[in-house]
Amino acid sequence: MTERLADDAAGVARAARLLRDGHLVAFATETVYGLGGDATDGRAVAGIFAAKGRPQFNPLIAHYPDAAEAFRDVIANDAARALAAAFWPGPLTLVLPRNAACRVDLLAGAGLDTLAVRVPAHPVALALLAAVGRPVAAPSANRSGQVSPTTAAHVLDGLDARIAAVLDSGPCPVGVESTVLDLTGARPMLLQPVLLRPGGLAVEAIEARIGPVCRAGEASVLRSPGMLASHYAPSLPLRLGARDVAPDEALLAFGPPLPGAGAVFQLSAAGDAVEAAARLFAGLRWLDTEGKTRGLVRIAVMTVPRDGLGLAINDRLSRAAAPRG
Repeated sequence: MTERLADDAAGVARAARLLRDGHLVAFATETVYGLGGDATDGRAVAGIFAAKGRPQFNPLIAHYPDAAEAFRDVIANDAARALAAAFWPGPLTLVLPRNAACRVDLLAGAGLDTLAVRVPAHPVALALLAAVGRPVAAPSANRSGQVSPTTAAHVLDGLDARIAAVLDSGPCPVGVESTVLDLTGARPMLLQPVLLRPGGLAVEAIEARIGPVCRAGEASVLRSPGMLASHYAPSLPLRLGARDVAPDEALLAFGPPLPGAGAVFQLSAAGDAVEAAARLFAGLRWLDTEGKTRGLVRIAVMTVPRDGLGLAINDRLSRAAAPRG
């Protein structure tokens, strides 16, 4: 059964210990209850997707106790600093480039070179985040496709016995998710911030601080997760469903590896989809780098069953293998 913790000092301390130990804990923010996991721990992040039954590895929002901590993991520009000063803590998520020292596991960002960060305006959430001392990935604490929860009872309706604990702080005051703003404006063809999701902070308030904001449908490039057929793709082409492997191929293995590969990355020797999900993006990046170093021509990918998180793994592999152009 899922523990239901009071939002006092003892409850916060217990929740922080569980998170640091790799368990999942739901907690209230000013918007909705989030399903928290240690964002630096790939297995904990994979556990979030498993608990939610999430069909794809969409990027998760990393939560922090203050702007200084958030900006340790991303490259903040002038617009980000201005918005953080005005609206953090608050219902605003900023998408920014990851920096070289980013602590957040690649799976939390769906393998992208960007990261969504925010500082929630809820005293218990801030106390919890400070006590954990690490970024916490936290999508809404509900089963995928269900209504976002605004009370602990809502969380337990969908996730009881699937997560370690829920920190009960009563109803959330805002009740809708945070506004998500893409500030990766240095990228080609993206000349101004893009509103990826309207939410608890009005776009007019944002524009009063930094000027015009593009709505996602008006943007000249697609930035919202899952909108491109070829999502994260290594430079080496992928060959899916491999039953053999050539010496000039790298191998992304699942279970006993095929013999003969020029380089091998093991997703899970035991055939564990949660472990495989936690290692997927790191494996693709490592094989891409190692394969090019060794002069290999492609990455052969062993079959991962479509059960549980295997469905999301196969979705990402299909996107990575899609034709480019």
